[in-house]
Amino acid sequence: MIDQIIPALIAFAVVTILSPLFIAVLRRLHLIQPIRKELPKDHQLKKGTPLMFGIILFVGIIVSLLFSPTPLMYFLCVTYILFSFIGFLDDFWKASRQDPGGVSGKTKLILQFTFTGALLFYVINELGVDTSINIYKNISLDLPMMLYVIVITLFVVGSANAINFTDGLDGLLGVVAIPTYFFFFMVSDSPEVQIFCLVMIGCLLGFLIYNIFPAKAFMGDTGSLAIGGSLSFLAVIEKVEILIPILFFIYFAEQLSVILQVSSFKLTHKRIFKMTPIHYHFGLKY
Repeated sequence: MIDQIIPALIAFAVVTILSPLFIAVLRRLHLIQPIRKELPKDHQLKKGTPLMFGIILFVGIIVSLLFSPTPLMYFLCVTYILFSFIGFLDDFWKASRQDPGGVSGKTKLILQFTFTGALLFYVINELGVDTSINIYKNISLDLPMMLYVIVITLFVVGSANAINFTDGLDGLLGVVAIPTYFFFFMVSDSPEVQIFCLVMIGCLLGFLIYNIFPAKAFMGDTGSLAIGGSLSFLAVIEKVEILIPILFFIYFAEQLSVILQVSSFKLTHKRIFKMTPIHYHFGLKY
């Protein structure tokens, strides 16, 4: 157990110590968050806050690989890096051009589907993850590989984006992601998964020191998409796909609020919520 806690403590300490310097660099490079005009006044006050702070979570990748340089750990880290790369492109566009829209949704989805499909083929063929979905105890649904890849790709991309939607309030995603990583730490028998999850928890705890209200910097898609991708693939590796609606309930609630809002407005020209994702609705309400 101590061998797993030490990397997490190191990650926490490094993130905590380096964060002020990194925030200063982001501010100096003028990589700051553009604020959508329709957001409430309290969000407008956040204009000028450094963006792309999620890069600091790469400390977790380095620490994880130093303590456990195994194929599974490399897979977990590459998964995190690939999804973070997509988020980085979006954040850099927003910050450098001061354009809240960022990279087009189509471009981000193409990259997500491409990376997810490639990662799934690797995890099946090289890491030996089977193409079944466990339903209950010894009951499972065995799928042909191509059908499994299609189904799980949709699940991973959908889940990653749902988690990405949750990053909208100071400290929200960090607070919600920590117990999700802890769940995977508890259910896994894999030392690599356990180390990776504890290290990410350590990073997020250090990150939250600077991200809780009032946030000194924002994670951005660089961090939120990476967290979404890694948590989604942890569910695949641990074969708990069936539990995703429960584990990712808050993330899916955020995504569902957007879907309902758009559908309602298109059909009736009326809005269900004051603003979506739903955390904005409650912010405006109170």
